[in-house]
Amino acid sequence: MKLLETLNIIPKDIELYQTAFTHTSYANENNVESYERLEYLGDAVLELVMTEYLFKNTELQEGDMTKTRSHYVCEEALYEYSMMLHFNEELLLGKGEEESGGRTRKAIVADIFEAFLGALYLDQGMEVVKTFIYQYVIPFIENHKLDYIRDYKSILQELIQTDKKSLEYVVVKETGPAHMKEFTVEVRVDKIVYGVGIAHSKKEAEQEAAKDALKKSVSKND
Repeated sequence: MKLLETLNIIPKDIELYQTAFTHTSYANENNVESYERLEYLGDAVLELVMTEYLFKNTELQEGDMTKTRSHYVCEEALYEYSMMLHFNEELLLGKGEEESGGRTRKAIVADIFEAFLGALYLDQGMEVVKTFIYQYVIPFIENHKLDYIRDYKSILQELIQTDKKSLEYVVVKETGPAHMKEFTVEVRVDKIVYGVGIAHSKKEAEQEAAKDALKKSVSKND
């Protein structure tokens, strides 16, 4: 893979990286594994490295660390990292997904960044992943490059915390084929629905639900 040469990565198991860029639409058409499991792993790895960075390199309190981390691991941020590194050019997509613009679809492009981290972790170990994240992700934090991205979930969480209310996101509906699912998510405050979001990934749907709730002026005075 040209990408690995560009990143100076000598793979021990090239198939891990190939899987990391295999969308479910391609996987279903060719009877191979998709990136979904690697994405799950990469999500956890990224969260751990980012948490450690914020703990060791800032004086932020718990709530502010959580808010900052969320801002830089949200779908919009992952999309930015992925596009910066041209990860979308390596995507393996099914015919229909390719024709419908999947190569630049935010949810997919964001997913492959996490899937790549999962593959890198399994292939090279945590220290290499850490080096990669410090090289390509941490500068975004240090230079405030993603300040334009609004993390609606964190904003809502901050408002709700002032009243110590419970906040949860619930997937109430899933539609569409596996490679093009659409999720409907409700955000509930003390079990009351305050907002609804619809998107092609759960994370984005949650952000949309939080955005909807904020539009309705959820605050401690409600």
